[in-house]
Amino acid sequence: MRIAILGAAGRDFHDFLVLYRDDPHVEVVAFTATQIPYITDRRFPASLAGPRYPAGIPIVDEDELERLVREEGVEQLVFAYSDVTVQHVASLAARAVAAGADLVQPGARSMLASNKPVIGVGAVRTGCGKSQVTRWLCQHLVERGIRAVAIRHPMPYGDLAAQAVQRFAERADLERHACTIEEREEYEPYLELGLVVYAGVDYAAILAQAEQEADVLLWDGGNNDLPLIRPDLHLVLLDAHRPGHARTWVPSEAQVRLADLILVAKADTAPAEAVEAERALAAELNPAAPVFAIGSHIALDGLAESELAGRRVVCVEDGPTTTHGGMAFVAATLLARRAGAVIVDPRPHFVGELAATWRAYPELGPLVPAMGYSQQQRDDLAASLNATDAELVLNGSPIDLGALIELDKPLLRVRYDLAELPGEPSLAEHVEGWWAARCS
Repeated sequence: MRIAILGAAGRDFHDFLVLYRDDPHVEVVAFTATQIPYITDRRFPASLAGPRYPAGIPIVDEDELERLVREEGVEQLVFAYSDVTVQHVASLAARAVAAGADLVQPGARSMLASNKPVIGVGAVRTGCGKSQVTRWLCQHLVERGIRAVAIRHPMPYGDLAAQAVQRFAERADLERHACTIEEREEYEPYLELGLVVYAGVDYAAILAQAEQEADVLLWDGGNNDLPLIRPDLHLVLLDAHRPGHARTWVPSEAQVRLADLILVAKADTAPAEAVEAERALAAELNPAAPVFAIGSHIALDGLAESELAGRRVVCVEDGPTTTHGGMAFVAATLLARRAGAVIVDPRPHFVGELAATWRAYPELGPLVPAMGYSQQQRDDLAASLNATDAELVLNGSPIDLGALIELDKPLLRVRYDLAELPGEPSLAEHVEGWWAARCS
């Protein structure tokens, strides 16, 4: 059977390696790509594709779906990416059928098994707070003498052969792997805490290497995708600022139904009725799973928060969260509002690719998404911030953005970390109980 795998430089490569590479009954004609800029017009390398694909496999734009069916004889399209609406998947299925092919979604059968205990952290949307939960758990376990190592969902946006197995333990590793801003946002916060995080393309090889230095592995999920490594304890975050999204985004409902523990995130800043609606949805979809509410501790570096009152600020927020994640405000905006700062709308000053991002996501709020998939995007990010008439830049991106772009005004970091809430069960105690049971 001739197939094409629809992806976004992540699960698509994993599903190929686990399910299709060595299957003599299947020929993978192409990968398609969407969501992420600059990831088409390249090839999945022969060194990873194996002897059945000596020339590698082309990666083309998803717009070529119909051409692949018509001209390349593709009979089956494999859906292998995430954080899209139910309607989006239905439309892909309609396009496949109209072109003369089937659309399939492999689901959980490509999860790898580990010889070490695995805690998986997933969510119903990008930007729910998976990484801050994973880092908090990692740090909590390390402080108790347990060797905890994180493995991040794939985001290999460069040389795929060179990025097959990536280990990040110090800042120099970010430079060595030529990480984009988006990749740094996932890896750099671990390094600031002295933790190790893996990522890459070949997750069987990544898993084998990470197991050598860990007592427990923590899966840090991407978007709202399912884990690539089978968790023994599966935590899933709902977002009280985006209630109901477990029903309308893919594969969000599957995440919730697979969960061992459900966390209603951002419960300290969302309306109480939204928090309760998410609790009710969790109980409906997965009545066996406990549900905890959690929050985020948001703090300003380098200046007393009270000194922001009345000052003109421009807010930089995490790019994926505010673009395809659809959030009109995140940590920097929340802190600016809390402090009584005057938030300046930067959107009229966007230039180049940042202006193109606004056109692609017209619902974007009065903020700057930290877009940096290329040097041009970094340059446009800096130019847009410098053109905005503000006194200060509040950086809600989880990295030291000031080390990557040159600005003409001071930049202050806004940090956000998991906060257990009064009156809620303790996440730390729940995980410690699970660990004790594993070790008994």
